[in-house]
Amino acid sequence: MANIVVVGTQWGDEGKGKVVDVITPHVDVVVRYQGGNNAGHTVVVGREKYVLQSIPSGILHRGCRCVVGCGVVVDPGSLIEEMESLVQRGVTLDGNLFISKNAHLIMPYHPALDRASEAKLGKRRIGTTGKGVGPAYVDKAARVGIRMADLLNEPLFREKLELNVAQKNRLLREIYDAQTFTVEEILNQYLRYAGWLAPYVTDTALLLTRWIDSGYKVLFEGAQGTMLDVDHGTYPYITSSSTTAGGAATGTGVPPTRIHGVLGVSKAYTTRVGGGPFPSEMSGAIAEHIRARGNEYGAVTGRPRRCGWFDAVVGRYAVRINGLDTVALTKLDVLDQCETIKVCTGYRYRGEILTDFPEDETVVGEAEPAYEELEGWGASTRGAKNEADLPAKARRYLERLEELLGVPFCLISTGAQRDETILCEDSPLLRWFPSVRSSLL
Repeated sequence: MANIVVVGTQWGDEGKGKVVDVITPHVDVVVRYQGGNNAGHTVVVGREKYVLQSIPSGILHRGCRCVVGCGVVVDPGSLIEEMESLVQRGVTLDGNLFISKNAHLIMPYHPALDRASEAKLGKRRIGTTGKGVGPAYVDKAARVGIRMADLLNEPLFREKLELNVAQKNRLLREIYDAQTFTVEEILNQYLRYAGWLAPYVTDTALLLTRWIDSGYKVLFEGAQGTMLDVDHGTYPYITSSSTTAGGAATGTGVPPTRIHGVLGVSKAYTTRVGGGPFPSEMSGAIAEHIRARGNEYGAVTGRPRRCGWFDAVVGRYAVRINGLDTVALTKLDVLDQCETIKVCTGYRYRGEILTDFPEDETVVGEAEPAYEELEGWGASTRGAKNEADLPAKARRYLERLEELLGVPFCLISTGAQRDETILCEDSPLLRWFPSVRSSLL
């Protein structure tokens, strides 16, 4: 039995959706443990592309049980739209989708507060998606949040809603000069949602414990990435939840003693969306080239992503913070046409070279990258199935990244399709899921 966490090692958008999709046939359960519908996992199956915002990527595999954990904040309207879209495309949800009754709800006033707050921040703007995820987590921490279980209890839901609407309306009207809400319009809308979602809502923490006791293998799926973690990311330019591996326990109710490994996912370069420091950021033609080849636009918002060279300082930090056993490297093929490839091995700051990530907003903002340059390979890696099929210089690039990170690669993705994936020699994945070998060869 093996229960593992799949976590992003950068600022999100690393390709976790594909990696989870590749591993899902070898597990019984996939559980999402944090975030909301501000993050999208893109999975390509044949000619079909799926963008999943709240539902775990495992839902595309028949018979896989998928759980939305208590650490997720749920926009019920968005979730229902996602469910309907999947059903129309032939995906079975009944008996396969379970939603924690302790998951907090994104209410209509949350996106309004999100957008109004961002507009007031000026140059300190975070660059949120405006979907209300941050304000929903604020209410959760302030102990005034409304949970999925409350939605199924009309008298309690009304009581909590009345208190919240009164408070939020004062904020919206007096601080932000923005639109306010009425209790009745929200109540009527959300009670309709309750009828849709009630069959899927349950005590998922208890369910997960029973499944693990029965020998089920569980994959914990994170959204966003390590550098957006509320505690360990580039604060304040972060998301509002625990994106790192530790969040898998708190966001599901499964204790850390029942989790057996952590797999990180990293691009062969780096991207981030929104504001905040980004030491290895590219500019000019090379940034446009990488963005175009990598299709670096947000899966949910369509916003162009900022592109940068691989940052080994960030990578080592992610290894340490998450306790990574191995890393799956994605989008190697995006670098195929680069004559020279840079790797950030340290940060220059006031005459010093820093090789450990500095948890100081000012230092990160002022740091300049110290680069090591490698020759590009000038040949296609797209769809390669074995490491031996890669150009020698591409293999050298991979070896250097492994040296800098201090952990081995388990998978190398050379395209968006499921079968455009290399299983690395002696892959740590084989310790957890021996059957991966036959499915990828």
